[in-house]
Amino acid sequence: MSTTTLHQELAEMTSAEDFLDYFEIAFDPQVVEVNRLHILQRFHDYLRHTNAQDRTDYARCLRRAYQDFVDSDALTEKVFKVFHRQAATRETRIPLANIGRSA
Repeated sequence: MSTTTLHQELAEMTSAEDFLDYFEIAFDPQVVEVNRLHILQRFHDYLRHTNAQDRTDYARCLRRAYQDFVDSDALTEKVFKVFHRQAATRETRIPLANIGRSA
C-alpha cells in the first residue's frame, strides 16, 4: 500500500474506533470512550515526532498512544495545552496581610 493510499484511507475515518479497527488494535471501549480525543492527539503527536513511513509505523504509533491511556489518564498525560495552563495556575497566593485573619 502506498503512503498516498494510506493517507486517503485515514482521511475518511471519523472516530478513534475507526482508526483502532483499521489498524487491527484490540481496545477497551470504555478507555476509548473517556479518552478518544486524547488518544487521537497523542497519535498525531507520535506521528509528527517519528518518521512514520508505512502502515506498520502508523499502527505502532496508534498502539502506543492508546496504551498511554490504558496505563494512565488524561490529567496525568496532559496531551492538550489546557492541562498545562491549568497546572501552571494552580498556585494559590495569599496576601501577607491576610495571614492569621479569620475568614
